[in-house]
This record gives sequence, structure tokens and C-alpha cells, in this order.
Amino acid sequence: MNPHRLARKVRFSLNPMLSEDRPGANSFASNPPGEGLCIFLQLAVTLAGRADPLTGMVVNVFDIDRIVRRQAVPLLSEQIRSRFRRGCSVDFTNLAKLCEMVSDTLADKFERAELKEVALSLNPFREMSIDCEDHTMVYFSEKFEFAAMHRLWDRQLSERENLELFGKCANPSGHGHNYVIEVKLAIPAEQTRFSVGRFQQLVQDNLLRLLDHKNLNADVAELGSRNPTIENIAEFAWGKLAGKFDEARLHCVTVWETDRTACSYFGPEG
Repeated sequence: MNPHRLARKVRFSLNPMLSEDRPGANSFASNPPGEGLCIFLQLAVTLAGRADPLTGMVVNVFDIDRIVRRQAVPLLSEQIRSRFRRGCSVDFTNLAKLCEMVSDTLADKFERAELKEVALSLNPFREMSIDCEDHTMVYFSEKFEFAAMHRLWDRQLSERENLELFGKCANPSGHGHNYVIEVKLAIPAEQTRFSVGRFQQLVQDNLLRLLDHKNLNADVAELGSRNPTIENIAEFAWGKLAGKFDEARLHCVTVWETDRTACSYFGPEG
């Protein structure tokens, strides 16, 4: 068993109308940097292994960068450019295939470490990933936001106990959050009917309209009888979304209350 999981993100940009992109000098932003109006992508790899007793590393991240930039980035760039030159879109099926190709290309390149996952960020809020041990499914996730207020309070506890337990979150007037929720689907790799627009509308109709600009204690019956913590909100979201995606299976729901506090819920698919 490999106890450590190491993840590394590699950012790059490409102008699909150019034959190639020149190397840059700022890998934090993007390298290659792209020229003019270009496509920005982020490729994340997750490795499993044991930390070397001498170096304390599973794999040196500089080696990960070098391998990904030499092996995977040119592959992605060429595949995307090829479709653009032919006037073809890069649709869901093509993206799934690209993730599989990257997985196959990098599978044996990290010596002592095992490649576990490849994830391609399509924009700052949307991602596709593949389990490197099972190419039959790809995972698509997108983040949404909603604003709501709540008060944390347990009716079985005294006022003093509630204040000690929940602190300022027990404020009688409540308090608000700008929540972020990520919905992640497991989709068969050969699926050709998946529509991002329909996915977004299903999340909007079945979940966000119930939560956005609401008092979670008073306006949402299922949460009013429970403490509207992010744990319970995530479970509530799962219940509203499971079984709603004909072409996919709900994999998990993650709710951020702040950028430091989040909870993911994995439940039985309805």
C-alpha cells in the first residue's frame, strides 16, 4: 500500500491558430504562456507512493513538472490544435479521450510512484478527471454559488450550552455566507449526450432555487428541522440532486462555507 498521495498542478496556455507556442518563464501563471488570445488549461496529476527516507519526497515536484511538460502538454496541445485546424469542436467525448490519453502516456513515467488520477481544469470552476485504474468513467465537476443566512442552534441544549458550542454562529439574528457548492458527476467515458447547459439547469432547478437568498432555518423545511451546518447542507443537496442526471451518476457534493471550511458528501445514488 502506498500511504502518500502527492498532487501537482501544471498550467499552460496555447493559441490553437499557431503551429506551436514558445516557452515562457512563469510556470505559476502558465508555461507555455500562449500568444495573444489563447486557451488556458491546468493539468493536475495525483501520485501514490512512499516518501523516500533520504529526501522525504514521493517524487520531486520539479521532476513532475518536467515529465508533464515534456510528455503530456505537447500531446494535449497537438490534439486540440488538430481539431481546431479541421474546424472541429473539442466536445465532451474528445475531452474524455484526452484525459485517457494523458493517463496512458504518463502511467509509467514516475518510477517509484503510481499515477492515480489525471484532472484537466477547463476553467477555474469546471474540471474533468479520470481514475487511472478505471478508464470506463470520467468525472465532471462544476462549482456554483448561492447566498444564504442561517443560525446554528440546538433546541435540546440550553442557551449557555448553545453559545459555548456555536459561538457567534448562534447569534439570534443569524448570519450570512456566500456559499460555493461543487457538484461532481461520474459519467461513462463513451457518453456523447452530456450537456453542460442541461446539467447547470438541473442544479439550478432542483437545488439552487431552494437555497439562494434564503433563511435556511425558516425557508427550507428540511433544514429548518436540522441544524443547517455545511454537513447537513451537503447531505440536503445530495438528496435533491441524486437520480436527476439521466446520463450520469452523482458522485459527490462539496459545500464551502468559507474558503477555509468545506464538507463533501458521498451518498447512495437515488
